[in-house]
Amino acid sequence: MKKPTFGPMLLAFALFCVVLFIPPRFLLPLIGEQKVDDAATSLKKEMFQGIALQQKMLDNPKYLPMYGSSEFSRLDVYHPSNYFKVKDQEFTPFLIGRGGTQSLTHVLSLASSMDQLENRKIVFVLSPQWFVKQGLDEVHFAPNFSSQQAYHLIFNNDLKPEMKKQIAERLLEYEIVRKDTLLKTSLEGIVYDDTNHNMKAAAAKPFAYVYRNILDRKDMVASIFDIKPQKTHLDPELKSLAWEEIRKRAEKTGEIESKTNPFGIEDPYYNKGIKKKLERLKGYRANESFNESPEYDDFQLVLDILKQTHAKPLFISVPVNGPWYDYAGFPKERRDVYYKKINEQIAKAGFPVADFSSHEYDKYFLKDTMHLGWKGWVYVDEELQQFYKNN
Repeated sequence: MKKPTFGPMLLAFALFCVVLFIPPRFLLPLIGEQKVDDAATSLKKEMFQGIALQQKMLDNPKYLPMYGSSEFSRLDVYHPSNYFKVKDQEFTPFLIGRGGTQSLTHVLSLASSMDQLENRKIVFVLSPQWFVKQGLDEVHFAPNFSSQQAYHLIFNNDLKPEMKKQIAERLLEYEIVRKDTLLKTSLEGIVYDDTNHNMKAAAAKPFAYVYRNILDRKDMVASIFDIKPQKTHLDPELKSLAWEEIRKRAEKTGEIESKTNPFGIEDPYYNKGIKKKLERLKGYRANESFNESPEYDDFQLVLDILKQTHAKPLFISVPVNGPWYDYAGFPKERRDVYYKKINEQIAKAGFPVADFSSHEYDKYFLKDTMHLGWKGWVYVDEELQQFYKNN
């Protein structure tokens, strides 16, 4: 009887271990430059919930990372991703975020790439509607939560201990985090400094390490094969126009595309979501405020990470649609409290902010009740171009 040979099995196991435990940075060359370019406008959660594509992007100074949320999906011809493609600038906006992504989601993303943020220019787009009283809820957090980035947080020794503890505490408030027993145990070891939690976290650490590496390999495969760009909407005529001419053109576009209402809201959005219930929506936001919210603490974590890493961010403060918010019963004096508060928070951190709060009543600055569009994007484009060129 022939003796069994274990050579091939042992070789396969050895190769598996090499692939599993080799640092992800050594695998980044597997991601082609075209894939990074495709990812710049993909808006797929697999991209911004992962790490590999963002690390590959941050290695290339031609990309300008932009962190934000649902405004990125308004890909009209004035959107930075389309405008700068026409203008053939030295940089390419790289969009990180989609509907429901807020400060805490971006905290995990930024923490996963801390070693690449030094002197790195980035753009962070702030939305007032993030700062509601209850803050980021489970409905919006769960679909955008990155398990991979959370597991990387566990092994992140660059973060200051108090900041790491604060992030872990915040994550444990969400069910999607708590139902992952391995992750929950590991995060509790960061939060609670007692023998019981420390022992459990220590026992879980080897398993968390292996699982993190598995998630890294899964991310790598998705980065190589699953990323596709959004369809471009280009207007070649913008290339030769000055900023004021582009603003006038954008205003005309907005006028044509929002003829059904006095609020400057694009027709499909208004007709589908507002028109039939317009009377019922009068005053519906009368009891709301952006003055108190857990979001301010989450946003402070963003600021703290960027300060610690010596990054060079530009914050874009987006206004709301003034006429609509007046109609909804959310008065300007209450909105101004938010604008003042967020500007002071950014200024205290020592970072610049492009504050567009004075454009609340600037028709066609927004495309609906709260999202940038048309003329608003033109103002943002001008800020981005200036920001990128400045040292």
